[in-house]
Amino acid sequence: MMPKIEKKPGLLYDPSNLLMNPHLACLLQRAPALAPCINDIEQVYEILRGSLASGGKLLICGNGGSGADAEHWAGELLKGFGQKRPICGKQLEQLGAELAKELQGALPVIPLTGFLGLHTAWQNDCNPDHIYAQLTLGLGRPGDTLIGISTSGNSKNVALALETAQKLGLRTVALTGAGGGRAAQLAQASIRVPSCETYLIQEYHLPIYHTLCLMLEQEFFPA
Repeated sequence: MMPKIEKKPGLLYDPSNLLMNPHLACLLQRAPALAPCINDIEQVYEILRGSLASGGKLLICGNGGSGADAEHWAGELLKGFGQKRPICGKQLEQLGAELAKELQGALPVIPLTGFLGLHTAWQNDCNPDHIYAQLTLGLGRPGDTLIGISTSGNSKNVALALETAQKLGLRTVALTGAGGGRAAQLAQASIRVPSCETYLIQEYHLPIYHTLCLMLEQEFFPA
């Protein structure tokens, strides 16, 4: 079982804080209501960065609008987002210049919302609540990170996936509303945005994961 991540003390938004990542500072200029979440966003970034730096991957799941966010988030990491990601180094040697010039640097991330054949077969044959848990079992490996998005924090399939990931030695992250729910209890680190209204929670989630994408892109594809 992976341990809970302890919160860093005292690093709340301060325009004079030169240690703050500029993407976080920009986020908080656009959405100052997220200031209480800044430590949690930083901790989630460190978890994601740690997985990717060690050769792991990210798995993302959610339902409805949160499922769309899982697909959206994955798409931003699998190609250039805020900047170009030219192929270079060993990959350039492997691919050759002609093929490499048509491709972009990518970070390994799988939205568990896909797999239409498995989803429909599972719903027909098995307990639908366990679909994301099954995908986590099949695709997840120690060192990977599972991200569960749930506005209430109590989506059964997301919570069961987080529980499965925890027991298999994956890192775990939850994005929820203010209540946190079961997902926040299960995750190593959670970002609980300051709202209990579904549409407002989703509106807060989008700039948070965009900011995390920018931070990861800056880390792994420096300009």
